[in-house]
Amino acid sequence: MERFTECFSSLVDPRKNQAQHDLTEMLFISLLATLSGATSCCDIALFGQAKEAMLRTILVLEHGIPSHDTFSRVFRILDPDSLEKVFRSFTKAFAATAKIKGVVAIDGKALRRAYESGRSHMPPVMVTAWSATTRMALANVQAPGNNEAAGALQLVELLQLKGCVVTADALHCHRGMAKAIVERGGDYVLAVKNNQPGLLRDAKAAIAAAERKKAKQVTTKDADHGRKEARTAIVTSVKEMAEKHDFPGLKAVARITSKRGSDKTVERYFLLTQCYKPAELLRIVREHWGIENVLHWTLDVVLDEDQARSRKDHAPANLAVMRRLALNIARAHPDTKTSLRGKLKRAAWDDSFLVDMLLNMR
Repeated sequence: MERFTECFSSLVDPRKNQAQHDLTEMLFISLLATLSGATSCCDIALFGQAKEAMLRTILVLEHGIPSHDTFSRVFRILDPDSLEKVFRSFTKAFAATAKIKGVVAIDGKALRRAYESGRSHMPPVMVTAWSATTRMALANVQAPGNNEAAGALQLVELLQLKGCVVTADALHCHRGMAKAIVERGGDYVLAVKNNQPGLLRDAKAAIAAAERKKAKQVTTKDADHGRKEARTAIVTSVKEMAEKHDFPGLKAVARITSKRGSDKTVERYFLLTQCYKPAELLRIVREHWGIENVLHWTLDVVLDEDQARSRKDHAPANLAVMRRLALNIARAHPDTKTSLRGKLKRAAWDDSFLVDMLLNMR
């Protein structure tokens, strides 16, 4: 609790002098509830009531357990930027290493049921930076005006990227993103598609020239989940594209062709800050998809994020941050034989296991 209080004490209580319940205690209860599978403010209040005896061994709870309305009101008015700063501080406090290394994937995820009335076509979008090495969310922002590209730029500004390779899909392949990554000390592997026709045309021409010169290509094959797939990568350096297109840091382009079963062959092109070996490029691109397969899939299947219906004010963003923090803690627990769903169930049923997950934070 001391570590938690130290990290969360910087949060300004938006209720000012009208509060009965301590803000840090409320957030602590919310985190424990989320670690136990809670998916709404009603769930958090029910968790607090059911676990009040255990919580009183850790917390003061001068005015008892807050109601679900109180939890909801606090998450609606709490500044999400301030909570995100605490998230990053808390993550560094228990992550295996405070330094980010390897692939950092950036992608957005819609909070599909968190839209205001009449705006089902525009649910809020959370943009997350995810470390493939630690398998943890590093930082999150809600995209301003649902502009994922703008949210990703804000996210990059929050990170120190020395020694990292930032990966992102074609939405984020633009000069602003490339410049931000390079200025933060990172490299990038950015997918390029028809939204950047000039860059794509020149990338294709460079790869065609490299093929004519018999440049080295590497092919990998796998049959995960019963799907046989072959991927072939080719990388070539480009000397003039960065200056021609005013694209910061651009030094190489690459193509990956993939063939799955009898499906049509798919070609994908990438812009790179380094002339990676083809095998290395294949690894980096595969690791990027962990943000979908490991983070986003888990948020939906284990914590039911797609069905979360907190819609008002800052509640969707703040509760999304709490879910990502809970997943970081659960994933950091050394019990590798138990699934994440199993860990959350054990935390709900076994107070000693819940406490052990918190004590494991280092």
